[in-house]
Amino acid sequence: MNAPWKVDVALMLSSYRRLLGRGLVDESLALAEAARWLYEEAPYCLLAHDTQASPCFIYANMSAQRCFGYAWGEFVGMPSRLSAEAPDRAERDVLLAAVARDGFATGYRGLRIAKDGRRFWIEDVTVWNLVDEAGRVHGQAATYLRTRPA
Repeated sequence: MNAPWKVDVALMLSSYRRLLGRGLVDESLALAEAARWLYEEAPYCLLAHDTQASPCFIYANMSAQRCFGYAWGEFVGMPSRLSAEAPDRAERDVLLAAVARDGFATGYRGLRIAKDGRRFWIEDVTVWNLVDEAGRVHGQAATYLRTRPA
């Protein structure tokens, strides 16, 4: 498998810094090392999806893959709405609309569903727009450290 962390990690990192005013990783790391660390070692989940009408995941680090029970090839390309149950999708849509409007949101809590059907809460979630230097939005990313069984 190609190194999945070669997804535009620079865009995730620069957008996070620009919108939240702090770094997502140790900023002394070179980009390649930061990308590897985010994918393989980060203690928090990191996910990103694109800008399609029904956004699809374009990135999921190993922590997120373990959390949801999907391998990289199953996760990437899957519509992100499928990570939440149908009744909880309206709340998720409100969150994503707020991020589209404000650039980011923090403190979100939402119910999610893993590949095996297990339900769990993601807590203290930060979601931000993936915005390049020209202001073009390429998608949204989310990170969270805490989960709790539902």
